[in-house]
Amino acid sequence: MSSDQATSRPSVLYVCVHNAGRSQMAAAYTHHLSDGAVEVRSAGSAPADSINPAVREAMLEEGIDISAEKPKILTNEAVQASDVVITMGCGDTCPIYPGKRYEDWTLEDPAGQGVDSVRPIRDEIKQRVLTLLEELRVEPVPLKV
Repeated sequence: MSSDQATSRPSVLYVCVHNAGRSQMAAAYTHHLSDGAVEVRSAGSAPADSINPAVREAMLEEGIDISAEKPKILTNEAVQASDVVITMGCGDTCPIYPGKRYEDWTLEDPAGQGVDSVRPIRDEIKQRVLTLLEELRVEPVPLKV
């Protein structure tokens, strides 16, 4: 990656309530599919203690290990540092700043669900991330499964 790409790469923040499922999957897909061409953050308005185990398992099936990730609290700084802010069921807790692109992705919450129920949520998130990368003019790379 050239230094121009490093300084001009788009940044995306994914926000959900617990930062243990949907936002973690979206962040992982964005990171892996963009091969680092997009700066990625994720956070929660009320972060859980750990990543949802069914989410971790579903992502491993895609060749993505998120077991080292930890839920993080949403901060104003994270929003200010991002070009695109994507919320997933966190209501009005996300601060709004002028000049940012905001999207709300309506997705089922994987909390308390088994991996069979998480897979369709994971797959929908992957499709939305691919669409977002296309809109950001970032060529996705294949996952290494």
